[in-house]
Amino acid sequence: MKSSQRLVLASASPRRLDLLRQIGLTPDSTVAAELDETPHPKETPRLLALRLAQAKAARVAELEPGAFVLGADTVVAVGRRVLPKVETEVEGRACLALLSGRAHRVLTGVAVVAPDGRTAARLVESKLHFKRLTDIEIEGYLRSGEGIGKAGGYAIQGLAGAFVTALQGSYSGVVGLPLYEALSLLTGLGYRRP
Repeated sequence: MKSSQRLVLASASPRRLDLLRQIGLTPDSTVAAELDETPHPKETPRLLALRLAQAKAARVAELEPGAFVLGADTVVAVGRRVLPKVETEVEGRACLALLSGRAHRVLTGVAVVAPDGRTAARLVESKLHFKRLTDIEIEGYLRSGEGIGKAGGYAIQGLAGAFVTALQGSYSGVVGLPLYEALSLLTGLGYRRP
């Protein structure tokens, strides 16, 4: 039986949409929230991920009244340093060189706005360790183009999965949407699964 409740994903990310479908949720629509994602001065990676997730959900909730709106944002960080969403090969090479042979954090903020305006949010932190990457591995990955548009310049669900020697936390959170937390927030605000 189809739910009469509307679910809107505040993202244009095909990965987030695929993750929701994986647990049997297909949003009624997807709407990208166009935001300035520049960190505020002295803003930590944790606060940045949570702020952006909440801002995305709130922005789309204004456009989609009467819906449950789910927003998320993923930040890759080494210490307090936020790695960019890679747009060029130069940025990708710099990110992979920085991640090579070391641990980093992937922080994913998740936020839900209910039809009645109530909100809830959570931050999920995962710790990953990359193997030491050779120049050949870095160049091969860059040629694949897979890291373009990705926070930190890699996609764990693709070729870069072979670089990860350890992961503590949420695999789906690293991909872009921690499923357990997203579903918990939705149901906690009254969303009933179809």
